[in-house]
Amino acid sequence: MDTIFALSSGSPPAAIAIVRISGPQAGDALAALAGRLPPSRRATLAPLRASGGALLDRALVLWFPGPATVTGEDLAELHLHGGRAVVAAVERALAARPGLRRAEPGEFTRRAFANGRIDLAEAEGLADLLAAETEWQRRAALEMAGGALSRRVEAWAGRLLALSASVEAVLDFDDEDGIAGLPAAFAEDCAALARECEAALASPSAELLRDGFRVALAGPPNAGKSTLFNALVESEAAITAPLAGTTRDVLTRPVALGGIPFLFVDMAGLRDEAADPVEQLGIARARTAIGGADLVLWLGPEGEGPQGCWEIDARCDRTDRAVKRNPRRVVSALTGEGMEALRQDLIDHAAQAMPRPGQAALSAHQREWVALAAQALSEAATAGDSLIVAEHLRQARGAFDRITGRAGTEDVLDALFARFCIGK
Repeated sequence: MDTIFALSSGSPPAAIAIVRISGPQAGDALAALAGRLPPSRRATLAPLRASGGALLDRALVLWFPGPATVTGEDLAELHLHGGRAVVAAVERALAARPGLRRAEPGEFTRRAFANGRIDLAEAEGLADLLAAETEWQRRAALEMAGGALSRRVEAWAGRLLALSASVEAVLDFDDEDGIAGLPAAFAEDCAALARECEAALASPSAELLRDGFRVALAGPPNAGKSTLFNALVESEAAITAPLAGTTRDVLTRPVALGGIPFLFVDMAGLRDEAADPVEQLGIARARTAIGGADLVLWLGPEGEGPQGCWEIDARCDRTDRAVKRNPRRVVSALTGEGMEALRQDLIDHAAQAMPRPGQAALSAHQREWVALAAQALSEAATAGDSLIVAEHLRQARGAFDRITGRAGTEDVLDALFARFCIGK
């Protein structure tokens, strides 16, 4: 296997730059640069020299013999001065050594997975942690990276293994194909495990947390959507003008409010008679955006918004507006009146839809596998033939194995580890 290296800290210039080396020749590479192999797991100050003896830097070096390392391989770290020229010189010296090459995106983490240091669910949590921009995203990703989902799936798998053992015993020692030899509580145990899987499916999805709670601002032209949109995202992201049809396309902006990720959506004004084909296309896209929103703030005539929308009286600073009788919020994006109350209302509402602390948020493909396991367990609980029961339990075990990565396909792994940076 090749030995890989990469800058694992932020882009220079910086106070310190960390170059990581992993693989069977990591120790030889470290000894060649530092002149000797330092004591394991102890930071040591050493001059780093190129093959010709030229001084590259004076750095802290660390040596971690495998397999008890983050990648499961021999691992070395060089804590350099963080200038661009220093990092480039050290990387050139490493690249010149035979058997060493620059790492691909996510390759360090992929090796950790391949060597059993982490499972697939933990790797996905680590990817989410690296991408986290809000407090809620950070907390949820830490839960996943720390093995919250993995422990839950392992517990399910342990119970499932016991159920499978009961069926196998019947198949081994019973000449009949019936299920008379199974424990009395077998069917209920299968059904109970299926219900736990279904409860996990009812929890908020990882995509909601990753992409943000989607809030669409909708209404007819000149209802104040873009002005309110700009106030919520606190930037002049949308063009505002008194001319009807100014907004022609769907505009999105991610914002963190109260540590919760939001995605606010501005759109063309809705009306039956659009002025031109471009506006008609914008209105069609607006209706699609409304259908995909988690919440719609309706700025149009009261009672004409989509089901479940919030009625917003959006121009309370204007005396010529049509006053709503029972709005959720009365605001003015121009004066700021009511805006703080609206923001807090949005935070409180979105918080109810987000995963709670300690609650594992399943991604789309994880939900698919948990659903497959739930269905297989439900069918095992009602099947009347032990061979069929055994097959359903085998399918459930396979679904659990795909969540943790014991079974899977290369395309899933490629898609995951491509999300990582080069040095991770």
